[in-house]
Amino acid sequence: MPYASDSTITQPRTGRTLQLARFVAAIAWAVSSRLLSASSARGITNRFNIDAARPLLSSLFLLFLLAVGFALLEMIGRRPTSARVVLGLPRRPGWEREWLIGAALGWGMVLLAVLPMLLAGRLHTTFWTGPGTLKLLVLNLLTLAVTSLTVEVVFRGYPFQCLIRVIGPVGATLVMSVLFGLAQALINGAPRIGVYVAIGMGVLFSIAWLRTHGLWLGWGMRFAWVASMGVLFGLPVSGVVDSSILVQTLASGTSWLTGGSYGPEGARFTGFALLAGLIALVRLTRDYAWNYTHAPIVAGGYPMEAKPPAAHTAMEQAQQSQPPSLIQILPSSPEGRSVGDRPEN
Repeated sequence: MPYASDSTITQPRTGRTLQLARFVAAIAWAVSSRLLSASSARGITNRFNIDAARPLLSSLFLLFLLAVGFALLEMIGRRPTSARVVLGLPRRPGWEREWLIGAALGWGMVLLAVLPMLLAGRLHTTFWTGPGTLKLLVLNLLTLAVTSLTVEVVFRGYPFQCLIRVIGPVGATLVMSVLFGLAQALINGAPRIGVYVAIGMGVLFSIAWLRTHGLWLGWGMRFAWVASMGVLFGLPVSGVVDSSILVQTLASGTSWLTGGSYGPEGARFTGFALLAGLIALVRLTRDYAWNYTHAPIVAGGYPMEAKPPAAHTAMEQAQQSQPPSLIQILPSSPEGRSVGDRPEN
């Protein structure tokens, strides 16, 4: 099925201008929606005294606002669409497998980034099993699932698709990856290495969309990335330690290996994990890249039938110009009897 980001479609100048306007409007709407959703969630949680649910409610509100806003932008161009399409979650067979493949890739990259710290003895882990731990764990996983989807929708969803139609997939990948790195620096205070790692992650997740034309794979990758790093290993995720519920880990040693207080996303060695993940991503998505991104093969060329000889053509024309000769067909008779003989009784 075609997508708004299909780079094979040639856009006129007016079409590119419209797509650029949609991209700017989509980014502005995403920023406004983030502020509005955080304010709404804060008011509700304070009213009902459920502070633990504030991150989940904020992410759900943000996802809803993104779906409504992006759908309205498409309707302005008289292109009615569904929320699933604008969110980058097309309904197609095997989407569950795509998500699981992404989750396996995300978990593998985190394991590769953390393994050197573990082998070097730089991780000091403690376990917390206080009352209500299981409830907080489930709530935290739900929050990470929705939050990881909203991040992908903003940076690899509708705005990314509009930008592809303006400057192509390579330019759109670079622009959105740089924006993702700057967002990490502004929101989470990422160090310089953390910004470079965030840009590399932006490229990786953008390629995941370009290979599948959907967010199922990228959503699974991001969820497994933050869940494995924060919940399973208890390490900071982009400098935030709120995900550490059961396991809390302190990493000591050089920052190029551990990332310091920012976590593995601020470590240089994480770049090698992203490179390995990119190689695995390209190999695992060969079928998806063919099924979802290649244009259908259309027959073309010119006919290859050989022309008949000139003498044969002249003979056929001569026969067609003459009236057909009459041919008399006699009735058949049994063997041993002529046509004029009287039939036997």
